[in-house]
Amino acid sequence: MKLALAQINTRVGDLDGNAEKVRQYCEKAHSQGVDLMVLPELTLPGYPPLDLLEYDDFVVREHDVREKLAQYIPKKMGLLIGGIARHKGHGKPLHNAAYLYEDGQCIGVRFKQLLPTYDVFDERRYFEPETNPTILLWRGLKLGVHICEDLWNVRELDQKPYAQNPVLTLAQQAPDLLINLCASPFAIDKHHERHALIKNVVTNYNLPYIFTNLVGANTDIIFDGRSCVIDNGQILEAPAFKESLLVYELGTLTKSSIIPASPMEQALDALTLGIRDYIVKSSLPKKVYIGLSGGIDSAVTAALAVRALGPESATGVAMPSKYSSQGSLDDASRLASNLGIELIELPIHQLIQSFDSTLHEVFDSTPQNVAEENIQARTRGTLLMALANKFGGIVLVTGNKSELAMGYATLYGDMNGGLSVLGDLYKTEVYELARLINNRSDSVIPESTIVKPPSAELRPNQMDSDSLPEYPVLDAVLKEYIEEQKSTKEIAKYLDFSENLVRSITTMVNQTEYKRQQAAPVLRLREKAFGSGRRIPVVKYYG
Repeated sequence: MKLALAQINTRVGDLDGNAEKVRQYCEKAHSQGVDLMVLPELTLPGYPPLDLLEYDDFVVREHDVREKLAQYIPKKMGLLIGGIARHKGHGKPLHNAAYLYEDGQCIGVRFKQLLPTYDVFDERRYFEPETNPTILLWRGLKLGVHICEDLWNVRELDQKPYAQNPVLTLAQQAPDLLINLCASPFAIDKHHERHALIKNVVTNYNLPYIFTNLVGANTDIIFDGRSCVIDNGQILEAPAFKESLLVYELGTLTKSSIIPASPMEQALDALTLGIRDYIVKSSLPKKVYIGLSGGIDSAVTAALAVRALGPESATGVAMPSKYSSQGSLDDASRLASNLGIELIELPIHQLIQSFDSTLHEVFDSTPQNVAEENIQARTRGTLLMALANKFGGIVLVTGNKSELAMGYATLYGDMNGGLSVLGDLYKTEVYELARLINNRSDSVIPESTIVKPPSAELRPNQMDSDSLPEYPVLDAVLKEYIEEQKSTKEIAKYLDFSENLVRSITTMVNQTEYKRQQAAPVLRLREKAFGSGRRIPVVKYYG
């Protein structure tokens, strides 16, 4: 039997558009003699559909579009596709389902049993779980069909042990192969974890395993694809971050095929895809504005925007104040020239003087502090938003995860924008990514931008290190606190840092949650990105 794994890039809510893409891939698979086409979880609704599932009209239309699609599937080819099903009985109104179609008819349906409620997932809000998974019979074959999280219960690998084990339940029914329809979000190196899970299943039950994953980005969540077949101890994998049709004939896999990538290579491709899909799928004008300060964050953001959208779609905006160094202005100009993007220069000195004049009587006899510094950032944010409003498009936020974690960012200023590109990369990683970009694209980011000490240039001789620990130290603590969720005492002991230093960092993280609650969506590279997957109260006490 010949299978096709279609990892396609769907748009949430675009039922007709997603169905047309499925139809085209089915035609392509049919031309290659495919017997069974396998598609990802919730193919037509897109993932995650969130509260669209609460609109009855959306559920009805998903059914109608799926049934109509089935009529266009080539004859004698099966279609296994993720969709929505009504739940009959008490509980939630819907099931997360896998449908098997052939010759225009639905010949079987199975429901997801393990419904994730952690990180970005909230499936128990909408779906009722399956309680008794059974195999599907098709052309004399026994198919162990299950959906995404149903795989993630391998106690040997310490994976979120649930009371139920759908794969074990299916394996006990002697299937010929196991098939997983998935929408597994990208996180750096997460594919290694997926491979370990699947290999464990293959080893335990001696069965071929088919894993079909979504690709593309929907708002902040990025899907990397990497659909795969593991059989006979070998693995065949589709490319990452690209739509692909992976065709495989059962029992023929004799050599593994995987393309390795470093963490920063993964981040580069993920962020490129995330920017592109955010603009295209939102039906926004293909235009982005980036405030170019001459610093590393704005340089990397601009380079990623060009990689995602092309130089004609990006505009850099330099907004010098009296504190801006000539070196920073030169770096911004050189970057724009290297990238081939338009550069607009809008000096803000007179605007700042107007603010100073207006506030003079109120601020009189008080020393200058962060209030005056933030006026500069807010002036720049206003100008960027004015350009986006006037000419269409969005502003890309350039701040990194280290700054966002510490609140070292100005609300209604440098936090202005529609999408945060680097908000899940720590500052030290931004430098790594800059080096990778330069290695791949003839050093478009000026070396002087990379080597100079980081500074917001909001007062004379200002350096980030005036307000923050050195970034290697800061990032080490933040990773343990945010990603590993360790306590202050645990971090201090693990890193051999003073407890006072660690507490000063974690306290600042806790005190600035209100800023992150108002931030633009952050493209997600980790399971603890700021945004929809990390839910921390704004008003709290946590010492």
